[in-house]
Amino acid sequence: MKSTLVVLVLLTAACSTKPYIVKPAENISSKKPNKIYVVSHYWHTGFIIPANKIQHLVPALTKRFGNTELLEFGWGDKGFYQSREITASLIFSAIFWRTKSVVHVVAISGNTHRFFSNSELEPVYLSDEEYSSLLKYISNSFRRNEKKEIIEFGKGLYGDSQFYAGEGDYFLMNTCNKWTAKGLKSAGMDIGATFTLTASGVMDYLQLQNKTRIYVVDD
Repeated sequence: MKSTLVVLVLLTAACSTKPYIVKPAENISSKKPNKIYVVSHYWHTGFIIPANKIQHLVPALTKRFGNTELLEFGWGDKGFYQSREITASLIFSAIFWRTKSVVHVVAISGNTHRFFSNSELEPVYLSDEEYSSLLKYISNSFRRNEKKEIIEFGKGLYGDSQFYAGEGDYFLMNTCNKWTAKGLKSAGMDIGATFTLTASGVMDYLQLQNKTRIYVVDD
């Protein structure tokens, strides 16, 4: 019985879940001119990226956020993420049931480290090809209507922010932190996305990479 349960868990974890990892280009430049951040808010991680290129892929973000320099993106459980009050039922539902997802987008003003002074930041340097794959992954994380438009929900959690309908279901083996890991995998990083389910798992991986990697960065 126990072995059967383990097999079922492994199969669930291994199944492709939306949003899908984007396969990066095969010929990737060694130069890494694109700097982004992964941010950890204790239990939840997301990406901080320049706004201009993602706004070309998702034009509605230009209309909503204007010419902001940076945007933060997070993905998570629709009920838990949007709630102003965390209850036991929300936590239970987010962990044990498949639920709808949302994308949280925040315009970042001023210094990034000052804006997220209570959060952990890790820089990531990407080639143009890796960056393009990550942008496509983030774009694919928005659920769209029959007109191919992203679907706006309520106001976000802090600052100038907005919730949008997300692509894919949230459940125990497809968490907000796995979403971040799949984004890093899309960007060509060798992270084990299947079982990277916690914020510490994501940040520990990046800290190790930043200690051991030598980047060729364009000034």
